Amino acid sequence: MPRVIVTIDDTVIKEVDLVKERTTLGRRPYNDIVIENLVVSGEHLGLIMQGVQVVVEDLNSTNGTYVNGIVVKRQVLQHDDIIEVGKYKIRFLSDTNADFEKTMVFKSRPVASAVPPTPSSDMRGTIKVLSGAAAGREMPLTKIVTTVGKPGLAVAAITRRPHNFFVHHVEGVEQPLLNGIPVGEEPAVLKDGDRIVLAGIQMQFVQT
Repeated sequence: MPRVIVTIDDTVIKEVDLVKERTTLGRRPYNDIVIENLVVSGEHLGLIMQGVQVVVEDLNSTNGTYVNGIVVKRQVLQHDDIIEVGKYKIRFLSDTNADFEKTMVFKSRPVASAVPPTPSSDMRGTIKVLSGAAAGREMPLTKIVTTVGKPGLAVAAITRRPHNFFVHHVEGVEQPLLNGIPVGEEPAVLKDGDRIVLAGIQMQFVQT
């Protein structure tokens, strides 16, 4: 389940699983997450479950709510986002993402109506991580669409189709490199042994 870790001066003071539809944070004792500091409003912010997403909402606080250094009123949270309330930092961890060198993630996505039918069951592919803290990790490409990258920085999608795997750029200013060549929004065919570089992480596609 998603959870938040509250810290001040790099010291963890609370860890809270987000099990309720709406979790509130504030100075008053009836909040789900209580921070007894005058910089925190009585009811400062809410964490709202919307399907698989979690939304942070500022509750008209005096000092504001910041996400990754930017003041927000309401925003969908991404894995590893940092909510700031004064000197307090609340790190959001989503259970829909798996850690990949801290903020690098692999994530399966639902199949859009335009995606071709399910591929042949005998076609398999794997992404091997070649560099970084996760070097040596292997990610089987068992879903129709798997996204990989660091949200907000660089995200690519690997799509499994009837006869081939494809890669294309999804978001971020950094485009993935396929064998040294930038890949845009147009899908590029993957071949066994192809090298992908995304957000500084080197990976290899292996088809079996």
